Amino acid sequence: MGVSNVVTLFGGVALFLFGMGLMGDSLKLVAGQRLELILYRLSNTALKGVLLGTFVTAAIQSSSATSAMVVGFVNSGMMKLTQAIGVVLGANVGTSVTGWILCLSYVSANPSSALSLLSSDVIAAVMALAGILLRMLSHDVQKRHAGDILLGFAVLMYGMQVMSGSVSPLRESESFLRLMTMFEHPVLGILIGALVTAVLQSNSASVGILQALSVTGTISFATAFPMIMGMGIGAAVPVLLSAVGANRDGKRTALIYLFTGVFGTVIFSALFYSANRWILPFPYYNTAMGPVEIALINSVFRICSILILFPFLRQLEAFTGRLVPEKAVKQNENKYILPLERLEERFIVHPALAIEQSRSAINAMAKLSEENLAEALILLDSFSQSGCQVVADMEDAVDIYEDRLGTYLMKLCARELTGRQNEDVSKFLHTLSDFERISDHAMNVAECAKEISDKEIIFSSSAKHELEVLRSAVTEIVSLAVSAFTENDFALARQVEPLEDVIDGLCDKMKDHHIARLQTGDCTLSQGFVFNDLLTNYERIADHCSNIAVAMIELEEDSFDTHEYLHGVKDAKSSQYMERSMEFAKKYAI
Repeated sequence: MGVSNVVTLFGGVALFLFGMGLMGDSLKLVAGQRLELILYRLSNTALKGVLLGTFVTAAIQSSSATSAMVVGFVNSGMMKLTQAIGVVLGANVGTSVTGWILCLSYVSANPSSALSLLSSDVIAAVMALAGILLRMLSHDVQKRHAGDILLGFAVLMYGMQVMSGSVSPLRESESFLRLMTMFEHPVLGILIGALVTAVLQSNSASVGILQALSVTGTISFATAFPMIMGMGIGAAVPVLLSAVGANRDGKRTALIYLFTGVFGTVIFSALFYSANRWILPFPYYNTAMGPVEIALINSVFRICSILILFPFLRQLEAFTGRLVPEKAVKQNENKYILPLERLEERFIVHPALAIEQSRSAINAMAKLSEENLAEALILLDSFSQSGCQVVADMEDAVDIYEDRLGTYLMKLCARELTGRQNEDVSKFLHTLSDFERISDHAMNVAECAKEISDKEIIFSSSAKHELEVLRSAVTEIVSLAVSAFTENDFALARQVEPLEDVIDGLCDKMKDHHIARLQTGDCTLSQGFVFNDLLTNYERIADHCSNIAVAMIELEEDSFDTHEYLHGVKDAKSSQYMERSMEFAKKYAI
């Protein structure tokens, strides 16, 4: 085997890995990236987890990707370790599907017969032609991704053919034959299989290379079996790397993937080699294996491993628990930012998951801002330093939400997103600062409450009545905006602007009334400053609620222009808008 053959072999491996990656990524995009959500939502039992893990891994062509995803689920608290074990076991079975797909690369037929149309060359050519036509001529994103699937499959098959062609001279090499004979030693074969897979970080690629080598006729069952067992162990390397920085259960999930391969290998090795030596030698032990036989051995080994390990899931969980002990609980942990733990960096490559977790976090932020305002308003009636500290703590938490969510969403923007996902990310980014500003104004209200308490300010009865009315209106508009956003309720969102209009009118009237009270001496300047500060904060809070509602409505209608929308709504003054405005004006009359 010359240098050109070696270069060609590595080129074939590169094409194979590229084709497999392109096909798997495109399959996820065509599925609308719903596979991850299906895996998260439906894997509530061990058996469902195994079945779903098998299905998702077969679809995305990577057990490591599935298991790394599950590490993220467990690390963020979205999935319990017990659920994750079933998915990890299923991922081990799903990865064997690739070997059967690769068998198509070895389909051949007599060129003069009609069956020649089913040969691997023709299949790859048709796939490539159809894929490039969809990729270049279609304007529909889904069809373009479907074209990428076909192109990935064609490249994968071509890469397999290149690998097979490059190693074909090895069938005449005595050195290669002696090397393969060395790998018949179980321990050496397992180590080589694990090493190759760890380097390639792909069990499917390792099996593919073994299938390519099998066409030389030098790969016997004695060689293939230990290498296939070792490949299951080596595939754990990328999963273990993905668990770096994960919490206790995240690390345990990665270890379960490793131990699934290790225990399966130990059990099978003990049973098979003991039976072969001491009971009855297997007749096919030294028989040469082809690509189909390699795929069969791989699938049977993985399925049998799962069947053996499935009854011992609790013991497996307990074993990893002893290896990764629980750490001491952190003191003074900020309870308000716990939902942020779900913003897993591992989910950035799975936008559907990342968006769901962003939605959960920003909804928690919205409710926290509403709660913070409610706490601040209580201080106006009965001020306490402890209550003021609660508002300050919530405000700090909301600031952390804005910072982490903003950074996370910007990273997500760099990924390829569907139209619906783009709308969601845009809505989150447009409303993030408004929720943060509502909390800021809540802090300002708390400071006004402190000033009222420190200076023992008492408002006149008319000023107190007006502030109570405005306070109720502001409480309602915040409730409307937060509920509309968290429930994605556009009917509620359309009620925000009429109420905001009424609040603006209230503030204008109250300013005029305040000036009149100053002139008559009913209010003093010290009262006036605090009164004006409260009015300003209430009015700004209503403005931010309006921004949130507008962002929802405009992004849903595919035309984001806040000023144009507001002018259009107020100029048109539809009957529904006027009706709601009149209702709110009557409800909050002063």
